[in-house]
Amino acid sequence: MEHLVELLVQLFSQTIPAGLTVFLLSLMPVIELRGGILAAKLLDLQMLPAFFICLVGTILPVPFILLFINKIFDWMRNTRFVKLVDRMEAKGRSKFEKINRYKTLGLMIFVAIPLPGTGAWTGSLAAALMKMDFKSAMLSVALGTLIADVIMCLLSYGLLGLVL
Repeated sequence: MEHLVELLVQLFSQTIPAGLTVFLLSLMPVIELRGGILAAKLLDLQMLPAFFICLVGTILPVPFILLFINKIFDWMRNTRFVKLVDRMEAKGRSKFEKINRYKTLGLMIFVAIPLPGTGAWTGSLAAALMKMDFKSAMLSVALGTLIADVIMCLLSYGLLGLVL
């Protein structure tokens, strides 16, 4: 993750302002706020602006995923992208057991763990495939993202070292 973020920061930072670079990285699947916070630190962005930029960037795609991904997948099944749909659905379904046991709390905890494959995109995909209620799924993903953002800021900005 760090190497990918460093590469993207080098690529973007020559033409795009630091805040926008962090925002764009936070929007991207897999990278999300984990990469956004790392990028913010690399770009010497203050922690508080980085926190809010990453939070907004990561949450922005969530309602669209929750509302439209099943329709997009249905449409894509009639195209040559059917294998991609199958892989994405399999990824979402692989998280069902972890999330379904505790429903909305499980989804929040799943999204809150700042590890690859456990972010807002995957959580939203799993929630949509499980046909969770929109409001519950949105709230769970937003709270999980907020918690992950706090954890990443503590780790990336070295505040955890001060606490310990």
